[in-house]
Amino acid sequence: MKISSSGLTGQPPIAAPVAAPDLPPTARATGLPSVANAPAQHQSAVLGSAQAALRELPEIDAAKVAALRDALARGEIRFDAGKLAGLIQRYHSGGGE
Repeated sequence: MKISSSGLTGQPPIAAPVAAPDLPPTARATGLPSVANAPAQHQSAVLGSAQAALRELPEIDAAKVAALRDALARGEIRFDAGKLAGLIQRYHSGGGE
């Protein structure tokens, strides 16, 4: 499996989400309710909480990411896909962070 800027190669395509028939047309495309049609007060609350969550995220060090990617490519760092999958599953099932 190769990870590139355009996504994973050599993997089957991911099926598009199926939207519920009662969603507005903009929501059918994304599977999410449309914020554009929501009242301004609701938009502000949604955007405000999203902006607050973004502010709490750590900064991304692009140089460090590139160095790690290169070290992985050279085989200097081992990657255990099974362990990562288990950790993701545990996190999303409420088993910890």
